[in-house]
Amino acid sequence: MPNVIVRPATVEDAEALAVVHVRSWQEAYRGMVPQEYLDQLDPFRRRQAWRRRIEDAPAPAGTLLAEREPDGVLGFISVSPSRDPDLDPGLVGEIQSVYLLPEYWGQGVGQLLMAAGLRRLEEVGYHEVTLWVLETNWRARRFYEAGGWRVDGSTKTDCSRGFPLAEIRYRRRRSTG
Repeated sequence: MPNVIVRPATVEDAEALAVVHVRSWQEAYRGMVPQEYLDQLDPFRRRQAWRRRIEDAPAPAGTLLAEREPDGVLGFISVSPSRDPDLDPGLVGEIQSVYLLPEYWGQGVGQLLMAAGLRRLEEVGYHEVTLWVLETNWRARRFYEAGGWRVDGSTKTDCSRGFPLAEIRYRRRRSTG
C-alpha cells in the first residue's frame, strides 16, 4: 500500500490506537467472542489504557503504528520480551498484538507492521519470537503461517474477560540472509 509510514506510537496516538483496537476486535472476533462483550467495547474507555501502555513500556517493548495521510492510523503492532513463563525473556521476543482497521485487511499493511515489529526485536538481539492467537481465528492464523510462523504446541486459556479464549502459540526464528 503506497504512502504508508510505520513509526513508534506516542501518547498523542492513544485515541486512534483505541479506535483501531476496538473496531478490529469487533470485526475479527465476531462469532469467536460473545457478541455482548464486543458490543460494549468503547474506544473512549480504552484511550487511557493506551496512554498508560505507551508511557510505561520499557525498551525494547513498544507499539509501532502504520498511518497514511489523509486516513490517519491504519493499524498497530506491539512487541516486547516474551511474557511466557517457559521462555527466557532475554532470548525470546513476543509479538503481543497486531491489529488493523478492517477496511485495510489484505492490503499489505499487516505485512509492513509485522516486518517492522520483527525488525525492532531483531535489532535488540532477539533471534526467536512468539505470538499467541485465538485457536479459531483462521484469518490471522493464515496470515502468520504465510509469514513463516509455525505452531509450537503450546496452548493456554485466557479467562480474564469473563469467558474462556483458547489460544495457541506460534513461533518464528530470525530468517538468515
